[in-house]
This record gives sequence, structure tokens and C-alpha cells, in this order.
Amino acid sequence: MNKSQVVFYLFILITLNSCVSKKKIIYLQGQQNQSSNQVNYEPIIQNDDLLSITISSVEPELATPFNIDQLQSTGGGSGSNVNKTTYLVDTAGEIDFPVLGKIKVVGLTKTLLKQQLKERLALYLTEPIINIRIVNYKVSVLGEVNKPGTYSLSGDRITLLEVIATAGDLTLFGKRNNILIIRDYLGTKTYNRVDITKADFVNSPFYYLDQNDVVYVEPRKARIDGTAIGGNVSAIMSIASFLITTTILLTR
Repeated sequence: MNKSQVVFYLFILITLNSCVSKKKIIYLQGQQNQSSNQVNYEPIIQNDDLLSITISSVEPELATPFNIDQLQSTGGGSGSNVNKTTYLVDTAGEIDFPVLGKIKVVGLTKTLLKQQLKERLALYLTEPIINIRIVNYKVSVLGEVNKPGTYSLSGDRITLLEVIATAGDLTLFGKRNNILIIRDYLGTKTYNRVDITKADFVNSPFYYLDQNDVVYVEPRKARIDGTAIGGNVSAIMSIASFLITTTILLTR
């Protein structure tokens, strides 16, 4: 065996070891005939959510008691800051709302809560307009992504793909067919696996993420193996070089 043969076989060995199938990398395969059936998705209000609720009406002065936002002067000037009041969903699943008192909100969507508030406000206001937002909506992303961390998000219809994009996408070592989503609802944690390489993922109950979800991307075996030998790369290269040199000398 000559030197060129040794180098060739070593190259083939490395190539086979590092080669990754396209099916393990490409997202949403077979998407031509897929469509999402989750047009009406809404997150469920949970304990510890912070809700921003604004009430308006054709008679603004009558709506004032239901909005406890405070105007504070800034720096003695003529300007002002509006501090939007938020309502914390307590451990009983309730918020304490002006005039109306305690309201059970946990387990409701924003649409259902709007309907409930509109019915109760009908005693005081004509055609009340209600805006509700979850202001502490956040998701944590861990594992094989380029920018792991906890992300506070402005919307509440956030897909897993959008969160992955926010985290800088998966690394090439991330398992795309076995992403773990940890969800906590009313104190009960569930552990759910999704495969984003398949187009029918858009119909998964985990296509949209809930507030406080944790997304964990597992490493492929190549990453685990690479980590295991990472600290010994220099030694391994030295041994490989020695073996190649020895083989060449013995086969001359």
C-alpha cells in the first residue's frame, strides 16, 4: 500500500463518518399537498400570566373606572408616560378587575374572556371595546441551536419554526426529527416530541407554542461522539499520523 492509497482510504473513512442524510436536515419535507388546520389557534390563559386589558366605549368617560392606567409627569416637563396596568393571574386563576372584582380567567382564551367581560360590562357601558394581551409571553430554547436562551415575544401566535428562527436556527448537529417541547399547564408538565422534517408537522398541537414552553433540541450522535473526543483531538491526530507514517515505511 503506497502513501496515496493510505491518504485515500483515510479520506473515505472520514467522509463516511461525517456524512448526513438530507432527510435528516431538510424541514417540512413533502409539503406540496399539506395545509394547516389551526387558523383559529389561541393560547390558553394560565396562572402567573400578566394580562394587559384595556376597555373603551363610545362614551369614554364611562369607561375610565375600568382602566387604572396612571399618567405620570416626566422630568417636570409637559410630557407624560403612560404606565399600562397589568393584571396578574393568581394561584386561584383569577384577576382583580376594577369595579367588577374577582374574575376567573385561567383556562380561557382571550376570545372567551372578552365575551365574559363584555357581558358583565353591558350593565355599565354601551358597546364596550375590549383589548387583551398576554404581556409576559416567553419561550426558552435549549440545546443544538445557534443562540440558546429565553425569548420574550410580542405576539401570542408564535410557531415553533418562528422560535427556532429567533434562536438562530438549529445547528447541523441538531436532531430535527425528535425535538422535545416541555409544556406546563396548571402545574402539570407534559413532554412532547415533534418532527419538523415532515410537512404534516403544521397540524401538530405543538406547531404553535404556548407561553413558558421549553424547546430542547437534542444533539445527533456525531456531536456526542465529537464532544467525547474533543479534548483529545491533538493526541488522536498524533496517533493517526504515527500510524500512517509507520504503514508507509513498512509497505515500501
